Amino acid sequence: MSVVVSSLKWNAAQSGAQKITYDGDGYHLVRFPYGTDGESYDPWKMHDPAHGGTKPSVYPDRRSGLIWPSHDGWGVVSAMVFWVADPRAVEYRARFVRDPLNAEKYDSTATNDSAITRGGQYRTYVWQMFVHRGTPLGLKVSARGVKDTKTKTAITLAEFKLAIHTDVATP
Repeated sequence: MSVVVSSLKWNAAQSGAQKITYDGDGYHLVRFPYGTDGESYDPWKMHDPAHGGTKPSVYPDRRSGLIWPSHDGWGVVSAMVFWVADPRAVEYRARFVRDPLNAEKYDSTATNDSAITRGGQYRTYVWQMFVHRGTPLGLKVSARGVKDTKTKTAITLAEFKLAIHTDVATP
């Protein structure tokens, strides 16, 4: 069975701070720089600035938060997010989203909520689902305070990965 992979990494120490802005759904779409510097890996060009528009995307615009599956298949999405310690935040959320820039076709899956821990706020997430060429995926995060208030708690590191199993057997 063949597997195609896109692995994105954003690190505040290398790429600068990522401004946390909340969309109407109460989540921030995490952005990733283009290119394969550092640990990013994208030989199938699933994170290509040419996808999804009439002109190339420029990091950190919203399209820089997307992975465009190169094949139809069984996708394994995973992510890692490191948050800055913030006493206002009492809950951290993350979700994988199909077509996150399309308000009419927005499809979130695998939403995860977790309470603060006494140490650092480091989270990993994994989900599996069918993915399709032409339907981008995104990683959305949110930090919430008391009474579900959205806090602009900064992230310091984020990774977003997609592995597509392209040879799914059928009976």
